[in-house]
Amino acid sequence: MTVTKTTTPTEAPVEPAPTPKGRRRKRRKIVVPLVLTAAITGVAVLGVTRPWERPASVTGKPPVEHGTVAVQRGSLSSGIQIAGTLGYDEPMSVVAAGRGTVTALPAVGTVIKPGGKLYEADGSAVILMRGGRPLWRDLGPGAGNGPDVEQLKRNLVDLGHADGLGLAVDERFTKGTETAVKRWQKSLGVKQTGTVALGSVVMLPQASVRVQQLGVQLGAPLGTGSVMTVSGTGLVALVRPADNQLSRFKPDGKVEVRLSDGSMVTGRVRSLIRGGSGGQGEGDGGGGAGGDQQKTTVTITLDSQQQARRTGPSSVTITVVGDSVSGALIVPVTALLALDGGGYGVKIVDGRGTRLVKVRLGLIADAQAEISGGVEPGTQVVVPK
Repeated sequence: MTVTKTTTPTEAPVEPAPTPKGRRRKRRKIVVPLVLTAAITGVAVLGVTRPWERPASVTGKPPVEHGTVAVQRGSLSSGIQIAGTLGYDEPMSVVAAGRGTVTALPAVGTVIKPGGKLYEADGSAVILMRGGRPLWRDLGPGAGNGPDVEQLKRNLVDLGHADGLGLAVDERFTKGTETAVKRWQKSLGVKQTGTVALGSVVMLPQASVRVQQLGVQLGAPLGTGSVMTVSGTGLVALVRPADNQLSRFKPDGKVEVRLSDGSMVTGRVRSLIRGGSGGQGEGDGGGGAGGDQQKTTVTITLDSQQQARRTGPSSVTITVVGDSVSGALIVPVTALLALDGGGYGVKIVDGRGTRLVKVRLGLIADAQAEISGGVEPGTQVVVPK
């Protein structure tokens, strides 16, 4: 038997096709200038990197086109304007503490002062008094001490029914308190019992109230809900800014309110209440549904009620006064380039070509920026189209 031995030869490397000398020299002439150009470009941009300046082969997208705008001289202000409403202050519901039938109601818009009749139940007047604590029991001889007694005594003194009695405004129902109550009852033309019956008085915190809306009709039984909604007599401006605008509203911060007749009145920020009505008064249309309920309501007191009363509840425009500059050099914020090591620059286009100039940044407002250093009015700067 004949054995044939086969040997596999080692593969020799394939030599590249020879390149003509002239072609090699030409390639070197191309490559070297490109490397130099890249190095020069790297120095010229001072480390500035913009996605739109990358080649299409790197980003996979065509580069962003650019244009130029002229540096302008003008004014900038960081103030903002927001639509709001004008309404009566601190609306609240009046809930009857007693029982009976409604026999008289005031007209909407009626202003009632402490000591005046708020409404009528079973033919008897229900009187308004000032206080933040609702009455919850009869107050008369033998009533235990408490802040509700003190609240009643303060009203009796303020209404003049304790004159000459030397009545101390404290939490004790004394003989002098009983006498003052009888004087008050005599002024109303009712039986002088010396006891304030539950339901005969409504305590509200405002000095005077304005009837904003009625909650019942004549003949309705008490105890079924709100008798009426009342508010303060003063007008306030209300606005619901977006979350990113809230920082502009400082406590006691100054604002300007343009009324519906075009006149302007100044005001101050009184309160910011998250997710509530914020004391929305009549004429406020900001009580939307859903997420709008979670917005912060800003209440603004006005420096002139006389001006506000000429228009009444209506739409207004709130201007938050901010920083301002005049005679400034202004460019769009899109012209600014962040530099390595901090700071900003702009690309200038002039007879010498395009060059980067470092600038100092000032006020920014409404997508415009104040700059200074190395630029003049009319200078053309590069911006993305």
